[in-house]
Amino acid sequence: MLQTAEFEFLRRFVLEHCGISLGDHKHQLVQGRLQRRLRALRLRDFADYCDVLRHDPQSELGELASAISTNVTSFFREVHHYELLENELLPAWVAHKQRAGDRLRIWSAGCSSGEEPYALAMVLAEALARNNSTLDAKILATDLSPQALATARKGVYPLDRLGGISTERCRRWLLRGTGDYEGLASVHPQLRELVTIQPLNLLHDWPMSGPFDAIFCRNVVIYFDQPTKQRLFRRYAQLLPVGGYLFLGHSESLHGINDDFELIGRTVYRKRG
Repeated sequence: MLQTAEFEFLRRFVLEHCGISLGDHKHQLVQGRLQRRLRALRLRDFADYCDVLRHDPQSELGELASAISTNVTSFFREVHHYELLENELLPAWVAHKQRAGDRLRIWSAGCSSGEEPYALAMVLAEALARNNSTLDAKILATDLSPQALATARKGVYPLDRLGGISTERCRRWLLRGTGDYEGLASVHPQLRELVTIQPLNLLHDWPMSGPFDAIFCRNVVIYFDQPTKQRLFRRYAQLLPVGGYLFLGHSESLHGINDDFELIGRTVYRKRG
């Protein structure tokens, strides 16, 4: 049983280390989801689990954040974002950057199990092919959850998870398994070459200096309190050039939080000059 004092400690801990705000009504949810961590770590009770966090917070931080967050993702989720990339942004970027000898960088912040960065990679690879481009183009994919990152690195998904991908793209970018791998599909090696997958806590120091042409941070800040959101969006603005793009999830907004960006479409923001 998760005692009140232990729940209060966990609330303070995840707010400090993950920026996630847990309301009183989350007591039962936290208890249920962390039971598996207690079993995995062979701990007697939640008091022992809190001791683990006190003495070595980094060792368990990713697993804790993953357990209390709802990691729902899919290929080409919020398809209007990909349509904007495909029809407007990527053609302009590729043409301009190829001439200028520049590079193209996109960051999938909170990439979960990899569907988002690999969908971005499909659209990017197609744009490069259409322009016969040898542009230096990469996608950085980061997340805090070790489990999600392990799945992303494998790049192997059940066929029933591919619903958002068109038939043409499935044929072009996915390799269907046979035998022991029946019912699974692996992303094409060309997509893997475009995507770099790394662990990252958005609240901690960032090793990259940018600039990025676009940052996707979708359905991530819904768990954060207001001050954490404000700090995070200021940091994103620092890594984007004037005219750079920030993509948020369908239930997220910068209204009243940050004025570095202007809204130009459905949860699509552009950095002001």
